[in-house]
Amino acid sequence: MTQHLTELPRPADADARGGWWRDAVIYQVYPRSFADGNGDGIGDLSGIRARLPYLKDLGVDAVWLSPFYASPQADAGYDVTDYRAVDPMFGTLADAEGLIHDVHALSLRIIVDLVPNHCSDQHAWFQQALREGPGSPLRSRFHFRPGKGADGELPPNDWESVFGGPAWTRTRNPDGSDGEWYLHLFAPEQPDFNWEHPAVADEFRSVLRFWLDLGVDGFRIDVAHGLVKAAGLPDVGRNDQITLLGNAVLPFFDQDGVHDIYRGWRKILDEYSGERIAVAEAWTPTVRRTANYLRPDELHQAFNFQYLSADWDATALREVIDASLDAMRPVGAPTTWVLSNHDVVRHATRLGTADPEQTLRRARAASLLMLALPGSAYLYQGEELGLPEVTDLPDAVRQDPAFRRAKGTAVEGQEGMRDGCRVPIPWSGDQAPYGFGPTPGGPSWLPQPAEWSELSVEAQTGDPASTLELYRTALTVRREHPALGGGESVRWQDAPEAVLCFRRDSADGSFVCTANTAAQPVRLAAPGRVLLSSSPVVVLDGEVILPGDTTVWWAV
Repeated sequence: MTQHLTELPRPADADARGGWWRDAVIYQVYPRSFADGNGDGIGDLSGIRARLPYLKDLGVDAVWLSPFYASPQADAGYDVTDYRAVDPMFGTLADAEGLIHDVHALSLRIIVDLVPNHCSDQHAWFQQALREGPGSPLRSRFHFRPGKGADGELPPNDWESVFGGPAWTRTRNPDGSDGEWYLHLFAPEQPDFNWEHPAVADEFRSVLRFWLDLGVDGFRIDVAHGLVKAAGLPDVGRNDQITLLGNAVLPFFDQDGVHDIYRGWRKILDEYSGERIAVAEAWTPTVRRTANYLRPDELHQAFNFQYLSADWDATALREVIDASLDAMRPVGAPTTWVLSNHDVVRHATRLGTADPEQTLRRARAASLLMLALPGSAYLYQGEELGLPEVTDLPDAVRQDPAFRRAKGTAVEGQEGMRDGCRVPIPWSGDQAPYGFGPTPGGPSWLPQPAEWSELSVEAQTGDPASTLELYRTALTVRREHPALGGGESVRWQDAPEAVLCFRRDSADGSFVCTANTAAQPVRLAAPGRVLLSSSPVVVLDGEVILPGDTTVWWAV
């Protein structure tokens, strides 16, 4: 492949604004499900380009794209064959360049996914290793091992795949005999790289430079905690099924050796103007372990999975907020806040109850609470529409490899799977695919619920009571109020048992957030003037009746 470089416009303040990521609102685009430009039922880069003005109007600062690289799509693009090529499903490299150009022309930034823990079993290195058999130099770039047992019929150790079953698959030798086993912490189609091999490190340094030269503003690092495995690949010693977003101490996750890799990557990022960043997807036992990835010479941000996993409970939320801020402060990194992504049940369902109205009310309250916290916030496409998880997808259409690997039944500990949060979002009209593609009644790679016509961008735009307009207003206020956005602390205020109340101050103004996590209303003194509320509130004689599952922003 020939690399084609162009001079791309950058945000006007790209070099003048220090630490843009410290208070950024970053919007995750899942390319398959955002917008379909060519009508084949699968989202693509041209569809994303056409919808960029919507993201600008929403008020986000940056766009993060899940993988769009060349891939057989065994795990929706997280099985990569060529890290420098765009899969034809999504377009071409020229489309990627055009997207980067368009993002910057709108004074937004773009972050792309990078998948360094594993590749596709169709990757050229892995295919050559299989063809050449045991002793091939290419095998040392992965984790090939002889099996245990009299004939090597047992896996080399007891490691389990995140997607269920052993983390090892046995190969066939070129002569047809049973061969060695290879490691895959995810699907069998995703062999893990051996990061002890210098060729692997060299390759990814080159990949970083390729996309930085094309103009991307940063990378989200998939399974950032998984690159280095404990020496000798020791047994775990138990048969518990590991899960997405787990926090167990394991010999293949969160090993100290990963930090040398990221120190090297930081040097590359720092060579480029415009403050390019790297964001870690790191599942760690504690938020303090997550902070290790964000020391000044390593990465810039890490996803706060402890916050994402917290219950809608005032005590639990306050504990994780304090722990998160306390952990990030010593390393000088911004705390990140996230409620939904492409791997978890949407928070409009996860935090909910049997009452649909209360469920939406709670989701809106949780969103305003998150956006009031100091640091950077991540939004997952469609959450601004209040989209719920789709829980009734037919088995025949589901594509999550964890579901397929379990042969139609949920892997224990991963109930719900991931297809339900990946259903294409609705844009307009009263007929599926609701503007997702160019043709009414056209295809959609996952079916959309009939009631989503009422949740479309078109249906919600201009309705002051809609979730979309709540997000638009919240992002405007967050950007304009001097006490919102970046920061490293909150001042907790006295409040009733189920209520969170914190204050944030700046030289130019103060702000208070009150969030009632109970179902029942609570009466309390009004801290100031209402800026925004997730549900209607009435202030009378200096008091407010704060409805259940409601968050209010106050100017003080």
